[in-house]
Amino acid sequence: MIEWITGTTLGKCITTFLISMVPVVELRLGLPYGIALGLAYPLALLSAVVGNMVPVPFIIVYIRRIFEWLRQHWAALDRLITPLERRADLKSETVLKYGSWGLLLLVAIPLPGTGAWTGALVAALLGMRLKRAVPVIFAGVCIAAAIMTALTFGLIHFA
Repeated sequence: MIEWITGTTLGKCITTFLISMVPVVELRLGLPYGIALGLAYPLALLSAVVGNMVPVPFIIVYIRRIFEWLRQHWAALDRLITPLERRADLKSETVLKYGSWGLLLLVAIPLPGTGAWTGALVAALLGMRLKRAVPVIFAGVCIAAAIMTALTFGLIHFA
């Protein structure tokens, strides 16, 4: 199984896709991972961007209902949900102040606490519609992919 994942193009694409779907690491890890596996750059990029975007509409549409359901059925999870909402609320100030540009920046800067998951959570908590939020989040993911590409290939240096 491991040999199939790391030894075939399809396996590498699927792994890159799945890593890019994971909250916190998202495309920031998925894209460099795909490239490190030897996946051709266009395939790594496509797998990472699509993987990063797949959860976005579901988060925007369902996360408030999921949080409500979790609170009703597992009250102990409120200790995890409330801090997530507070963090998203803090980040939403930028979106409220700058609108779509604020959401774009929130998603585009590839740092911890930013990204498509955070952007989608903020959009959901602000009641943004899918047709407004998804294109902005997609643009942010593409900018984050460009930054991660530059970092992965050593085009941006720190020091």
